[in-house]
Amino acid sequence: MASSSQIQPQPGAGRIAAAMAGQPQAVLIVLLLLLCGAISLAAAQFYSLANIIAILRQSALVLIVAAGMTTLLIGGEVDLSVGASLAFTGCVAMDATNRSGSVPVGALAALAFAGAVGLFNGLVVTRLRVNSLIATIATMMILQGGVYLYTREAVQNQHHLAAFTGIGAGYLGAFPIPVLLAAAVFAAVYIALRHTLFGRYTYALGANPIAARLSGLRVRRLKLAGFVITGLLVGVTGLILCSLMNAGQPTAGRGFELTVIAAVILGGTSLAGGRGSLIGTLLGVLVLKVIDNGIIILRWNQDFQMVVPGVVIVAATWLDTVRVRRRAV
Repeated sequence: MASSSQIQPQPGAGRIAAAMAGQPQAVLIVLLLLLCGAISLAAAQFYSLANIIAILRQSALVLIVAAGMTTLLIGGEVDLSVGASLAFTGCVAMDATNRSGSVPVGALAALAFAGAVGLFNGLVVTRLRVNSLIATIATMMILQGGVYLYTREAVQNQHHLAAFTGIGAGYLGAFPIPVLLAAAVFAAVYIALRHTLFGRYTYALGANPIAARLSGLRVRRLKLAGFVITGLLVGVTGLILCSLMNAGQPTAGRGFELTVIAAVILGGTSLAGGRGSLIGTLLGVLVLKVIDNGIIILRWNQDFQMVVPGVVIVAATWLDTVRVRRRAV
């Protein structure tokens, strides 16, 4: 039986934290509106069409990978190699495009490489039974060194193919292509998580791995699928980023994994697994990218763009702990 101290509301910060933990999406919507209002008061160009498109384009890059990371975290796993894989993928895509003179070949090379990285991570975790945190840190280190063995400098677009630069900078009608790709990925992953057996089994696996295994779920296949899906989505993002820069940059993905994880856990996905929302992830991405954009247009020190995800990870993890304690009472 719970004690009176457990069921009584906590004063001050504890009560606020409990309210935030209970309604993470509502809190994010309010926070997003407040941020937009405050930044627009300080810089009128915040609401310009060009700036809004820039925010959406940058948000698209994070959201595509964050959709895969949400799936992984719900299933109780994590992938810290996505940033290093992103940079390596861009170099592979640009190199394959240069060698073949074909944009589809470059795109397939990007997807194949990033998917192989995801498969490798999944096999290390499921077959060798290495903790995913340790396994993907090791993969990150391998990729960070490997990309410099592959190329010592940026891989430029030698053929100046307009079709290649159009992937990241182009439009389909009035909409930027990266935003449309992110919307398609979001819709596909949302349907998979909410309306398929794969999604239901992933939630069950993250909530109670032992019960999932005893009930006959193919735990290894579920985890492997999560890593491969995340890898393929890194391939899509790596191709877009390479197109935006018109080159493959070996340093392009530094810190990207922190931004992705910060967005996902800020959106309410539990580090303990079994709980999460792709809509929450979308809101988390928008909050972080609006903050980044505000830092730029207000001409603050851009090093704050690395500080913010770290602060968000600490705060969101604390709120997740509060949420778990509330459920346990």
